[in-house]
Amino acid sequence: MAGYHTRWVRPDPLLEDPERIAIREALAFGKALYDGQLALGLSVEELAERAAMSADEIECIEEGGTAPTVALLRRLAAALNADVHLKAGHDIDSVWFEPHAA
Repeated sequence: MAGYHTRWVRPDPLLEDPERIAIREALAFGKALYDGQLALGLSVEELAERAAMSADEIECIEEGGTAPTVALLRRLAAALNADVHLKAGHDIDSVWFEPHAA
């Protein structure tokens, strides 16, 4: 079926498609990192230095181009002096870094 008629029922989007889930997770990860960086007032270069990574790697993560792994989440949480939190689901706010108490 190439198209839809207005009277036809449209199928639900493929929300459980593994590729779509991976994209949403990478975007949530990137947003969390960017938000943590902004909260500390760090430049990309400063965050990269703290995480022993390159600025290009940090930018790739922030743009949603890197899948989150446990090791990478821990490394970046340490660089942000924060704890990483995950919640069920794959929405944009499902990952965040919470700064340690001062």
